[in-house]
Amino acid sequence: MSPTILFDFDGTLALGDGPITAFAREISTRVNDAEFIGRADAALAAFESGEHSYRDGYDAVTSVAVSEGIDRDVIGASYNASRAILGSHGAAVSPPAGLAEFFERIGDQANLELATNAPGSGVVAVLQSWGVAEVFDAMHFSVGKPDGLEPVIATALDRGPVLSIGDIFEFDLAPASRLGADTALVGATASRSTAATTMRGASLADLYDEIIAWVATSTSLSAIPNTTSTERSN
Repeated sequence: MSPTILFDFDGTLALGDGPITAFAREISTRVNDAEFIGRADAALAAFESGEHSYRDGYDAVTSVAVSEGIDRDVIGASYNASRAILGSHGAAVSPPAGLAEFFERIGDQANLELATNAPGSGVVAVLQSWGVAEVFDAMHFSVGKPDGLEPVIATALDRGPVLSIGDIFEFDLAPASRLGADTALVGATASRSTAATTMRGASLADLYDEIIAWVATSTSLSAIPNTTSTERSN
């Protein structure tokens, strides 16, 4: 038995508004409305300040587009185009401070997995550029959270304790909580969400010590032999 940590990607490992701005820019180009970017930026700022309860930045931009009657196919094509340039100058992201060193500390003691609703295109290349792609024992793309995360968590729970980390409670953490896993909320909503979580912080970097302690405790618990069947037989 060994513990597993499930990491979300956007807003958890990949920080910065670059991909979201690229998404808005792609929509603006497709509908030939240069002012759309300004309205999208205003919605993004409202989310980050807590003035509006969007799920995340992508939801903020999508909500503006939908409210203006922009076709779903245009929105989808714009999202895909923005993901195709993930990590480039036009959609820049950065990791939490000290991420590689953090992974070095826990990688031998826990299974590390990536679970994201995003397509795989661009994600692996970004992780490789940060020197952390090889630490993951498994990567799950286009998961279909929240429901699609449940089988990933269930499989991990068969191996031992699970900690699910993400920036959207409803998508990244609620499925884990329902199945009895621990949870860590990061990002803009961490300071204002009323949902029950095991830990929370403005950034993953703020939780390194807590996660390391969780791994140590979980590893110790996993090492304790299960004597329940023996005790019952006696």
